[in-house]
Amino acid sequence: MTRYVIVGAGAVGASLAAQFELSGIPYALVGRGAQIGHIKRYGLSYQRPSGKRQIGLNAFDLSDPPELTLDDILLLTVKTQDAASSLASWSWRPVSDSGGATAASLPVVTFQNGLATEAIALRTFARVYGASILTPARFTETGSVAVAGDPQVGVVTIGRFPSGSDETAEQIAADLNRANYLAETSNDIRRWKSAKLLHNVRNVLELFVGAEDVRVSIADALVNEARQALEAAGYNLASPSERTIDLSGWRIAQDSGIHPGQQSTWQSFTRGASSEVDFLNGEIVLLGRLHNIPTPYNEVVQNLAGRLEHQGGFTKALALDTIQSLVGRPYQASNTGLAATT
Repeated sequence: MTRYVIVGAGAVGASLAAQFELSGIPYALVGRGAQIGHIKRYGLSYQRPSGKRQIGLNAFDLSDPPELTLDDILLLTVKTQDAASSLASWSWRPVSDSGGATAASLPVVTFQNGLATEAIALRTFARVYGASILTPARFTETGSVAVAGDPQVGVVTIGRFPSGSDETAEQIAADLNRANYLAETSNDIRRWKSAKLLHNVRNVLELFVGAEDVRVSIADALVNEARQALEAAGYNLASPSERTIDLSGWRIAQDSGIHPGQQSTWQSFTRGASSEVDFLNGEIVLLGRLHNIPTPYNEVVQNLAGRLEHQGGFTKALALDTIQSLVGRPYQASNTGLAATT
């Protein structure tokens, strides 16, 4: 019987584990630090629109992971900036009763935002499946995760990387549907991952405060640059009309622990964790430089977020006007560009 080994106990990984636990699907959740230690000892405080509950999970510390078998499928749910080290750590782990096979022979599903992880995984794993997930989840407190998707937890599109689909992808989608996700397969997962990146480039603005019209203007500029860079790089972005599942009944529930302006980037900075901005806005900057597409807004927000992370703390939001003042002269961003406002 297939078992899912979930690598990463943040919002996506912990909620997947909780749904598998509630659905009777075999799994193991592997993490590190205070989060997994708390879950192992007390279980997960899991908040859904229907209420909050404490759920005991089959959890393992990364220092003492479960023994792998040939029936396992790895679900990589760490942030993109941690994906390379996680893949390196798992690729050559032995698989029991396999005649010398390692984890690199198992299927791995990459749940990261951005476009970088799948190619990294393909260096060692022969069977890579990209997953694009929409789930309004929050992880800012150790041992606690809130997910506001209603009635399903989230929406997942999965496909073989770099292209195609197969029985494994269909099985994963079926199990996710059983676990109360809306899941579908795609023959070209890169189209869905790139389409999601088009929206993820706006996440960084959650670190800034200012007039709403300025926020909208900058968000539009970030998305327009992203679209031009992605199209120049040959990405044909997927359209919502192409979905094979009906999302008309799915919503983000009110009063369920999720608040506007507090998505994954904000949560990472709030927890003092590393930033994924280099793999969101930074991905657009990279594609722009490769294909001669100007991306000044994405460059500036990447620069400011990078400086903020380097300073080691996020206690106050930055001023939106700082972005406007630095566009066109990114190499002049100085400490004055990080002036905080309440």
